Amino acid sequence: MPVHWGLAWLQPRGTPELLFEIAAVLSTSVAGATEVSVMHNVSHSVVETQAVAAELDLSVAVVINITEAPPTPFVGPEPGASVDLTGARLLHQLGLLSAPDVAAFLTANPDTVRSLLANPPAARDVTIWWSGMDLARRSAVAAASPELVGNLEGIPYVTRDRANRVFLAESIRELTAVTVNPTTGRTVAENAKRQLTMLDSIETALGTNQSQPRRSLLSLDVEGQGRAAIVLGDLRTADYVTYLVPGMFVTIENQMGDWVDAAARLYEEQSGWLELFGEQESTVATVAWIGYHTPNLTNVGGIGNAQEGSVWLTESVIGLQSLRTAGEPYVTVVAHSYGSTAALLALAENRFQIDALALVGSPGSPAKSVTDLSVRNGNVWVGEAAWDPIPNSAYFGSDPGSASYGAHSLGVGGGVDGITRELLLASTGHNEYFSAGTESMRNFALIGIGRGQFVTDGNGAASASTLAVVAER
Repeated sequence: MPVHWGLAWLQPRGTPELLFEIAAVLSTSVAGATEVSVMHNVSHSVVETQAVAAELDLSVAVVINITEAPPTPFVGPEPGASVDLTGARLLHQLGLLSAPDVAAFLTANPDTVRSLLANPPAARDVTIWWSGMDLARRSAVAAASPELVGNLEGIPYVTRDRANRVFLAESIRELTAVTVNPTTGRTVAENAKRQLTMLDSIETALGTNQSQPRRSLLSLDVEGQGRAAIVLGDLRTADYVTYLVPGMFVTIENQMGDWVDAAARLYEEQSGWLELFGEQESTVATVAWIGYHTPNLTNVGGIGNAQEGSVWLTESVIGLQSLRTAGEPYVTVVAHSYGSTAALLALAENRFQIDALALVGSPGSPAKSVTDLSVRNGNVWVGEAAWDPIPNSAYFGSDPGSASYGAHSLGVGGGVDGITRELLLASTGHNEYFSAGTESMRNFALIGIGRGQFVTDGNGAASASTLAVVAER
């Protein structure tokens, strides 16, 4: 019995001459077709074509009916069923458009862009899509939607930085226009001013072209509380990459600059240690990652924000490892307070592995021990400062600082460095782990460059071994 096969060109309503190739979506071939008839502006087609057209707000321009089934027939959904036109599939279809047409589609469909970013495709699929387009189409996508290009894992980092800076500048201009418009209502104007304060803090934290190390804008979400990540160094080439994950009350509006400063201190510490160990050619990158909505007093008791953080941290690290398959860097996560719970959730899912993990001020772990985490060689360290009320609470599960958890102890109480003989400051309370000159920062730096054997444990046990290493040199 003849099988009718639909091969359609779709045209967005109101956008003349824009052709959208559904042939690739059907993932099939017209090889073996014995009869082809062309009908223009037909009102019926295969279910697949109808569903795709409805999803993208398209109208069918041409349908080809083939009277003999192709070698591997496409099995469409049941009549009336929706077709998921998101993720990698949507990107693939966008890649079929010409440069002017893809720009027109993205400009006309901002909600589609936001939906795609809320549920992004795998980084490897993004890389395939991006590399499959020519320069003209890539430029058109970036110009039409810098938000999309800047925040999809799998797109090269230099391109993302450039797109996010454009998106940041555009957002600042739009919000400024709202605040100076005399017809703007008071509430709208106040909200715009608050958003401007947040974006200004990002712009300031990015520094200038002369800032050393160079800073790049890895991700940017301007809605509500906002999300952002700033990189110090070069993620494309760094041998060692460390993510700094914050806890409660660390917002972009108030702490983006402070968090970038902490990442800068860690960068300098790591670079100094590498030089001391004779690795002058090795490089580091640190990521001031406020990539989730950190909690406040109204929601810090719930796990929801940590779950959100675990998702976005997972995407970011997988994106890095996907782009660096030919030379994967040594990846470390340093997580503080509620951010440690987010990191532990991510690492308990076993979707990716990192090389080392440092936790300070942790309120608890969903995993019961180090063996439940995707951290190579059990490289997990836990630090607890004096007068910090959060550790040992095990509020969100097991206490990662307990002996049964199996983590290494990370000294934060201060003392004298066994290698450099420099004075190390103590961290006190919940918020001094990232202060300059502290024992904790020294230890974060060593953990992040794979020198865990020199991490002090708070009782002086590591001093003898470090002095022995110095003596050998």
